[in-house]
Amino acid sequence: MKSLRQFDLNLLIIFEALISECHVSRAAEKVFLSQSAMSHALNRLRQYLNDPLLVRTENGLQPTPRALEMLPEIRKALQLIELTLKPTELFKASSSQRTFSIASTDYFESVVFPDLVSHLQTIAPHVRLQIEMISEDASSSKLENRQVDLVVGMDASKKIPAHLIAEHWITEQLVCLAGVANTEVGKSLSIQEYINLPHAVFSDLTGDHSSSIDNWLSTQQLSRQSIVRTVNYMAAARIVAQTSAIITLPSHMANLFSQMLAVRVVTPPEGMPGVEMTTIHHPLFDNDPGLVWLKEQISLLGRQRSSSLT
Repeated sequence: MKSLRQFDLNLLIIFEALISECHVSRAAEKVFLSQSAMSHALNRLRQYLNDPLLVRTENGLQPTPRALEMLPEIRKALQLIELTLKPTELFKASSSQRTFSIASTDYFESVVFPDLVSHLQTIAPHVRLQIEMISEDASSSKLENRQVDLVVGMDASKKIPAHLIAEHWITEQLVCLAGVANTEVGKSLSIQEYINLPHAVFSDLTGDHSSSIDNWLSTQQLSRQSIVRTVNYMAAARIVAQTSAIITLPSHMANLFSQMLAVRVVTPPEGMPGVEMTTIHHPLFDNDPGLVWLKEQISLLGRQRSSSLT
């Protein structure tokens, strides 16, 4: 059997026209070829398939059994190719039943995710969301394999694989939390007071323990005393409520915890930078209209969060 690589796939279109029309001139008009070019193509098909395909009878050209057997399969193949090459349809949020998978930090899950779910219930009631904590896999292989559509809330200071696309999402002011019963901490902290206190430190699951706070301190040849590292802001806040430790975290999350636990918001040292958070996606899916739409909704909530009062 001859290899498909030796076959001109344009001949499939010509085959369909010839067997459908059973007339060389009409088939040529159908596919915008000259009659001589169509005759030449028919000869090529006959040679490749080792079958006459069309036989002259007193009633004109008639297809052979082989040609009639092939015709429906060729039509299916052409329809499949045409469907595959069609431009991607616009994403219709109101009717889509797509499930999106998001890898995120505690911040996104606790502060923004409930608002996102509420927002999508209004504009995209059939869209489903599933969420997991950011991990090293989520920011590399899971994005490429489409197990995760989007990573949200990664600290921009974290290193990510160079082939992934990170985009600014939100910048949050950082504040500190101290236990209500912690009399060693006032309403605000100097940088010296800050580094002298024990800290509960948040770390995500990427394996990179650096942060914008530590980077800022290192520029001043300073470091903080970490007594515990946790991947969960709530766990860290509960530790703070029961110990002399403090935690540094985004202001919206701090305000949320101050309403739930025996902790209070403390002004951090002057000059402490905010934390810039990103969204990360794989460039393979740059033109996915559903993913573009989801990023727009998350960015909208991020902008609303940035403009609200802390």
